[in-house]
Formats: sequence, C-alpha cells, structure tokens
Amino acid sequence: MLVWFVVLYLMVSVGIGLFAATRVHSAKDFAVAGRSLPLPVVTATVFATWFGAEAVFGVSATFVKDGLTGVVADPFGSSLCLVFAGILFSRYLYKLNILTLGDFYRMRYNRTVEVLTTLCIVASYLGWVAAQIKALGLIFYVVTDGAVSQETGMILGAAIVLTYTTFGGMFSVAILDFVQMAVSMGGLLFIAWIVSGKVGGGATAVIDHASAAGKLDFFPEPEPMKWITFLGAWVTMMMGSIPQQDVFQRVTSAKSAKIALYGSILGATIYFCFTFVPMFIAYSATLIDPDLFAKILEEDSQLVLPTLVLQHTPLFAQVLFFGAVLSAIMSCSSATLLAPSVTFAENVVKGFFPGMGDHRFLLVMRVTLVGFTGMVLTFALNSEASIFKMVENAYKITLAGAFVPLLAGILWKRATSQGALAAIIGGLMSWILVEVLISGGNVGEYGYALGEEGIPPQLIGLAVSAIGMIAGSLLPQWVAHKVPGRPLHELHNMAARETHHTAPVHEHQHGH
Repeated sequence: MLVWFVVLYLMVSVGIGLFAATRVHSAKDFAVAGRSLPLPVVTATVFATWFGAEAVFGVSATFVKDGLTGVVADPFGSSLCLVFAGILFSRYLYKLNILTLGDFYRMRYNRTVEVLTTLCIVASYLGWVAAQIKALGLIFYVVTDGAVSQETGMILGAAIVLTYTTFGGMFSVAILDFVQMAVSMGGLLFIAWIVSGKVGGGATAVIDHASAAGKLDFFPEPEPMKWITFLGAWVTMMMGSIPQQDVFQRVTSAKSAKIALYGSILGATIYFCFTFVPMFIAYSATLIDPDLFAKILEEDSQLVLPTLVLQHTPLFAQVLFFGAVLSAIMSCSSATLLAPSVTFAENVVKGFFPGMGDHRFLLVMRVTLVGFTGMVLTFALNSEASIFKMVENAYKITLAGAFVPLLAGILWKRATSQGALAAIIGGLMSWILVEVLISGGNVGEYGYALGEEGIPPQLIGLAVSAIGMIAGSLLPQWVAHKVPGRPLHELHNMAARETHHTAPVHEHQHGH
C-alpha cells in the first residue's frame, strides 16, 4: 500500500511539472521563469534551495552523532548564505537582467573569467546533485523493503526528476517547490507530533535529554585548532554557496527586486527554523529504541529516520513522511540539475556560437541538462561518501575560486580582470595543493573533523584568492593592452540602455 501511494505521488508531481512546461516559450522562461514569480512562490523556492536530502537525512544524522557543533555548516551557514545572497543579488544584480552569474563575470571582467568561474560553479554541483540522487535511491530502497536496490532507485529517481525539469525548467521547479514545501512541512510536523508522543514526557523530555548529553552545545572547546575547523565548516557553506546558480536563479526569478529580497530572507528564516524538525525526530528515535538505533548509527546513520517511521508509526504517517521527503528531495534536485546546465550552456557553449537563436539555445540548455544528469548519476552510483559530506565538500571549489571575484566585482570598483584571474587561479591552486598534496585528501565527515590538526584547505584557498584579487588589481599593469573591468554602475547603465532599446543585455555581451 505504501509503495502505491509513493507511485501515485510521483505521478502527480510529474504531471504538475509537465503542466508548468506549457508556460515555457523562451530561454528566459526556462532559466528564470520569465522573472514573474510572486512573493509566496519565491519564498517557497528559496526554502527548497537547501531543504533536500542533506536537511532530512544528512543534517539529522550528523546532529545525533555530533550535536549542534557538527551542523554548523547546515543549517547555520546555509541560512546565512541565503540572506547574504538575497541582499547582494536583489540590490546589485537584479537590475542587470541577466540569466546567469557567469554573465556578470563576463560583463564585469572578461570572457576568460566567465569561463573559469562557470567551470568552478558547474563542478561544485556534481557532489550536491549526486547527494539528492543518492537520497532518492535510499527512499526507493526503504519503501520497497529492499525489492528495489539503492542503485536502481537512483536511476529511477534521476529519470523522474529529469523528465519534468527538461520540459518545464524553472517554471516547473518553482511551482513544484510551492506545492512540495507545503507537503514536506506538514508531513514532517505530523511525524514529529507522533514521535514525541512515543517518548515518555513528550518533546520536553527529548530536548532535556539532548541538552544533558551535550548535543545542544554549539561552540567548540576553547582550543585554536578546533575553532579554526569550526569556522572553516561555517564559512565554506555560508560564503562558498553564494556564487551558486540555483540560489541566483531562485532569487532573480522574482518579479521585482523587493520581492527578491523579502523572499530570500523569509525563505532562509523558515528553512533555519524547520531544519530542527528532522533533527528532533532523529534524536527521538534514539530514546524510543536505543539498542536498535545505536546499531543503525554505527552501520548507516542515514537510515535512522526512515527506519523509525516504518517501525513505529501507522501507515498514514508513513505516507506523509515519504511524501514529504520525496517532495524535499525532488524540489531540491530539480533546481540543482537545472542551474549548472543553464550556466554551462549560457556561459561556455553560447560563447562559441554568438549568433545562436533563442529556440536553438533553449534546445542546447535541455541537451546540456540531460548530459549533466548522466554525469551526476554516474558519480552517485560510484561514490561511497555520505550525503552530508557530498553536500559540504561541493562548495569548497566555489569558495576558493568564485566567491572573491563576485564580491569584489560588486563592491570594489577598482577590481580588474587581472585581479580576478589572480584570485581564481591562486585560490584554486592553493586549495588543491593543501587538500591533495599535504592532507592527502584525509578529511573527516564534514570537512576536517573537529580536533584534527591543520587549517581547512578551503580557508587557505579563500585567503590566497583575496590576496590575488587585491595584488592583481592594484599592482602596476604588466600588460600594456590590458582592458580594466567595468565598475558595477556602468553595467547597470548598459543594462538599462539595452533593455530600453533592444533585448536583455545578456544576449549582446558575448562579443567583448
């Protein structure tokens, strides 16, 4: 019975996504939903940016093992990321009327910077989307009691998400996010209510037990290296996630800059508060059946939540839970498949074919989406990393290579193309050098494990990137014919002229 309910839910979701596809008539509709979304939909889609596999399975399992200190990256870092990104994008980039962050890098600097940062952004999505696909495989495996293997479930889940995303683009993502946000919040709150009733003393007893066990202690012990690794995890998620296309798409799909700002702040606030619900449910499991869940924590902590629901709740609750989880994962995975595909098509492929028409470019976006899905599925099928580790590690590359050029390009008028190249190359090379050659890739469950000696490599990459930007921009120009980057106010003037006279500015920038 549970399996048939899940199948029905999936069919309804695909149907809604395909219905939304009828509104896609151009590349702009596909990429940013025609910039027409109202505040409730923007809020829902920003919330869904992070509320996926890692929030339900990864964060909850990590909290049970390590407490609040272990989840500093998510939800603390990720929520602040959405707030900062909303402020930056709505105030400085919304009026540029562009499709991707790569467009900004090209307009502010040059084509080389555009391609390098785009490749960083696309590469960062490999682990993030693979985590969502891996979680879909886990759901199908649990729901069918092992009849569908996790590998087969991954393939099936990827095919379902790919179907409606390929046809509907951002319209499908936004509408399904709105529906799925309601389903996921309602379902998980109901499960939390049932579970708290199975613990003697209710929710208060669960919270008191977690506090006594030290799970609610947020800050690490007063030792320098522990604080460095703690801040490294926080900064990686908070700053490394800002130069991300899915965040940019969700914020700038709003029909006004004000809605973009309010939607991002509301979405971030709801996400931060609601992420504690799966943490509460998972920790309650350890009190309901300590022996069983202690064993599960040792073997695969990601199975704590689904095992609790299947063994200790009625069928109606199971239907709500798996509907909620599928809602969260599908809404998250569809957007994170769309974002890198749109970015690669716009900022890498289109540069080689500047005369490409809109309908042909829309086809290129869809073909790129299918190809990227195949890469992600292959990676997910062959990776042994946990969902939480996949997600956090995804943003090290954008922190080291793309964050400083974005921030400096927006806020520092003296930033130049030379400085951006120095920031990208220096940040990436130093991060790779420390991560691979010195550490040997020996990192813990969420980056460097707390207490492990050594500065997180991504922080070294960030520092070198900042130095490269400053030095490369301010030192005497070594190349006489170098063209400096355009300050942001000039880009706003260009965007206003292009929008008034012809088409959106992004269609005319590839010739620089």
